[in-house]
Amino acid sequence: MTHQIFVVDDHPLMRRGYRSLLESHSDLRVCGEAGSVKEALAGLKELKPDLVIADIALGESSGLDLIRRLHSREPDLPILVVSMHDEVLYAERALRAGARGYLTKGETDSDLVETVRKLLAGGHHLTPRMQARAIDQMAGKAAGPGMPAESALTDRELEVYELLGRGFSTREVSDTLRISPKTVETYRGRIKEKLGLADSTELLHRAVQYAQDRGLV
Repeated sequence: MTHQIFVVDDHPLMRRGYRSLLESHSDLRVCGEAGSVKEALAGLKELKPDLVIADIALGESSGLDLIRRLHSREPDLPILVVSMHDEVLYAERALRAGARGYLTKGETDSDLVETVRKLLAGGHHLTPRMQARAIDQMAGKAAGPGMPAESALTDRELEVYELLGRGFSTREVSDTLRISPKTVETYRGRIKEKLGLADSTELLHRAVQYAQDRGLV
């Protein structure tokens, strides 16, 4: 049996890499690909893949938003997130949104293929680090001292924070996330409060540094 896989990544080179790797195995085939949330939703409306591989950062779109929308539309469709983003900040968010697994782009080719097959068989995937964190949470333990301050932000606050760090204006953030400018300003205020930032200048400086450290700009 050949499993059909749809790939969502805003870098054409990465999409070609996925296709080459996956189709080197006789049971895996890339049936379609997209570089944005809009392209992905349009392509997936016509195709019926067995699994979706998606990144968190999709140009001017949000991978978390894509996962939420796909999961709402196709709750049984396995979604594997493969991202350069720190799993400490994003793996749990992706799973809450509806993904069944999370890998960083530093993993080996064999790790990716093994995880794809695991999800196709109905399983889930968490790295040992995230498994330990999940166990701690179930046991009621607080997050460790090594957790970044940004872990206190909600999913939407983190999306706003990232976009600000990438140079988006309030209006551009509003258009990208499909929320009102007033709501963006509300999120900005909450982010400043949670991160202990004095004003908008300090917020933008911190957000830009965050984006640069993670290769988002």
